[in-house]
Order: sequence, then structure tokens, then C-alpha cells
Amino acid sequence: MKKNILFYLASFVLIFSFSSCEKKIDSAFANPNASVRVPIETILPGVIGNFIGSSAAAGSAYGTGNDGLYIGRYVQYWGSNGGGNQYDQMGGATGASDILGSVWAMHYFGMGENLNKMIKWGIEEEKWDYVGVGYAIRAWSWLTLTNMHGEVILTEAFRPEQLVFKYNTQQDVYDSVRSIARLAVSYLEKTGGNVSQSNLAKGDAYFYNGDVNKWKKFAYSVMARSFNHLSNKTDYKADSVLKYAALAINANTDNATVKFANTGITGTSNFYGPFRANVGALRQSQFAANLMNGLNSRFSGLPDPRSFYMLRENTNGTIRGVLMNKGATGLVTADQPQGFWGQVFSSATSPTSDAACRYIFKNGAPFPVLTASEVKFMMAEAYLRKGDAASARTAYLAGVSLNIDMLTDVYNADVPVPRQITPAIKTAFLANPTLAVPAASLSLSHIMLQKYIALYGFGPLETWVDMRRFHYTDADEKAGGQVYADFVPPSGIDLFINNSNKLTYRARPRFNSEYLYNVAELTRLGALALDYNTKEQWFSQK
Repeated sequence: MKKNILFYLASFVLIFSFSSCEKKIDSAFANPNASVRVPIETILPGVIGNFIGSSAAAGSAYGTGNDGLYIGRYVQYWGSNGGGNQYDQMGGATGASDILGSVWAMHYFGMGENLNKMIKWGIEEEKWDYVGVGYAIRAWSWLTLTNMHGEVILTEAFRPEQLVFKYNTQQDVYDSVRSIARLAVSYLEKTGGNVSQSNLAKGDAYFYNGDVNKWKKFAYSVMARSFNHLSNKTDYKADSVLKYAALAINANTDNATVKFANTGITGTSNFYGPFRANVGALRQSQFAANLMNGLNSRFSGLPDPRSFYMLRENTNGTIRGVLMNKGATGLVTADQPQGFWGQVFSSATSPTSDAACRYIFKNGAPFPVLTASEVKFMMAEAYLRKGDAASARTAYLAGVSLNIDMLTDVYNADVPVPRQITPAIKTAFLANPTLAVPAASLSLSHIMLQKYIALYGFGPLETWVDMRRFHYTDADEKAGGQVYADFVPPSGIDLFINNSNKLTYRARPRFNSEYLYNVAELTRLGALALDYNTKEQWFSQK
């Protein structure tokens, strides 16, 4: 934690023993580490960059993008084009590795004191819009952090005078998320002072361009998520999910999306694009491919027209995927899928151009954080749990429709013309009885699998929350079989040896701070155990 908190906006003021000289020296040589006040408009762009993957002299790749590379293996978005990868095997980070510590660094380091200063100075300057945005991001960040790690440092966070820190329960963090989100909305609704859309847009150019109404919907979406995640609790509140989802992002024009200037400088391009060279060895999984090629048992015989937008074909012109930890094993050469940049199966090398790339894998492609489609699927699940199957079906189909529209409106570039979705193709797909089952037949399995597709690529952390809520292989009594039909977790020699034959449920705290400075607290949590990553979190426990 020490490294996370003691960074450039935190300060220590040098005390000189010769007080008579102090004033002259201070005026001549300003302390470069002092807490220099800067315009808050200049703080927000860097904070927004941390949503996906920041790049700075003090550290890079902090954000959800980097951790998503590994979480995407847990949920079988993708696997390696070679076998023997410990994350394909659902292994946690080992040794002195900071893998799966990027969200931790994002929260405490990249966003941490920067958000604190933006909020503090925003209040002093009566820039209530910046204050509200700061709190909205903080609520999202706390929720994202605790869903990755479970117990985290909450009440003692951001204290530069401390070297060791106590951890709080996940339930405490969830309560704080909701309080902070409500605070965000209260500030975003304030007018007067120095509230200004054009001024907020200076710092918010690559997210919502200064639109406080969209930021309010983002805060409400975080609230909806926080209630949706607790579906296994006896006091699960479907009505709270629905209340906040109704106030949340319900149109693609309100989607929370990070945009990129794409100027040829690393930090200005998409984390998954070829310029940043992070996904070269990843290939879509068999589970993901079969969900969209008509081979999944829940949607058997129904090819999904979205597949050529999100996934990659092989030389046979079909959609196939890798088995986890197997690489090319089981796939004849002609069935081996291209890489996400359009390269041959065996190549991890970035192309010099992204002309063959699609979807979120292009250098300048916007990267979704929270979408209207996801909100509709949260509503569908809540309605179904309430017993209102008709409303659940309406929300379920709206989630699919919104996802299709997002793809055709934003991610149509370089999709082969014969594979592009026309209005007629969309209409026929939404009417197909395999997808559009009667309300009486709609199951959690239908909803969660379509939500999986709608989050594919950009949403591995949220998909991981969902899969853990259903313990990966929970049964769907209504539909028969698993909720995540045909999902096969690693087992035997394909499950990482440190897991002690258990599946993974959390990431350990970031090594480069906690395992160096906070060992006593980690010992209390049991975080020194080799299989700590398999300890189930509070949110998914029944």
C-alpha cells in the first residue's frame, strides 16, 4: 500500500534546522514534491485513463484492461494460443508478480489521491459537477476493487502517514459504494457556483464530454450493479435493482465509454489494439465461440450474427475456439481461429496497421465501461427473480437489441460486408424462437448467456462477478443443465496445482505493496496461503 499512496500529489514538506534561512531557501527552491495545486480540469483526464489502462512515468497499465487479460481466461472469453498457461488453468498470481494487481494500483494509486484532490478542490471552487464526477468514479472504483479482491483497505485508505493498513469487510465496501454513489448524484444535481458543461468538458473530453445527466446515469448504474451482485443473499432486493436500473443507462447514447485520441503515443490508444501489443497470444475460447456459432446447447442451431463482429473466423470461414490450456490441440489447422488483430493462429506479433482489426481490438476503438445492454440484463434477471416473466422477457430482448445496435453503430469497421448485420437480419434474429423463447420458458440461463455475449471482450470483470454468483456450474432447474450451459472449468492437470482442486474466486492483493509492507494484516486474512485465490467472496456466498 505504501507505494500506492505516497505518490506525486501527496507531499512531505522538508523542515530545515536553520529557521532563519528557511524562508529564503523555500522561496528560491520550491519543493518539487510539495502538494502543488493544479487546475482540477487537468486531473480528470488521467483519472479517466485509469478506467482501462493508464500510461505514466510513475507506472503503466493500471486499470481494468490489464487485469482483464487474465480474468478473461477465468471466464473463458479467450485462452492462450499455446498450452501450459497458469491463468488458462485458473491459477492466481504467484511469487513476486504484480499480475492481477492493476485494478488495485488503479484504485489506490492512479485514481486515489488524484480523485481526493479533485473533490476537495472542486468543493472549494464550487465546481460541483467535478465533485459529482469524482464521487461517481470513486463509487465505481470501490465496487470494481472489492469484486476483484474481496476484503480491501477502506477506512484507512489514502493516509500517507501510515505504512501498514487494516482491511475492511466486503460488506462495508458495498455500503460505502452506495453512500458515495448517492453523494455523487447529489453533487451532480447542484447548479450555480462554477458549474459549467463547457468547463467540465475540458477534463471530460474522452468520456461524457461534460454531460452531468449522463454521469448521473453512470452513478445509478453502479448502484444497480451493487444490488444485482447480491442475488445469493436472503435479503436480495430485486426492487432496488429495478429502481436504480430505471434511472441508469438505458440508451446506447448514454453508454459509459472511454475514447482515445489515438495519436501514436502509447497512452492515447486502446489497450487491446495492436499498437499496445497486449492481446497478441490470445484466442477466443471454444465456449465463447460455441455460444455464437450455434453449437451451444442452450441456443443450439442458432448462429449469432454478432459473431463476426466480436470473434475471428478461421480459414474455413467458420467460428471455432480453443480449449483452455490446450492451445491448438484438438483443432485442425483450418479450424484454428485468427488472432484478434487478424493474424494467423500461431503469431503473437502486432501488425503495423490495424486495418484488419475489429471491435475493441482496433487502436482507436472506444472501450465500453458500462452499457445500456448490461443494465437491461440486470433488469431481466431482477424481474425473473420477482416472478414477472413477461417484463423479464421484454428486458432480455432489449438487452440483445441494444448490444446489436452498439455493434452496428460503433464497431462496424472492417467487418466483412457479407457478415454485416442489416435491419432485416436483426429483426429475424430477435424473432427466432430459440432466442425469443416464450415468457414462461425464459430462464436465468438464457439471460446470463446473452449477457455474457453482450459483455464479451470489454467486460470480463463483470462477467466474472456473474459467474461466481452462479459458482461457475450452478444448475438452472427451470431450463435444465447449468446456468452457464456447456461451461467446463479446468480440472485435473488443467487446473493450477496451487488451487488445491478448487476454482478461483478472488485475486490476491497487489504484491508490490501489500506483500512487502502489510504482511501482518495479510496473515490475519489468510492471504499468504497458496490457494487464497480460491477463497469465496462475501458477495457470492449464500
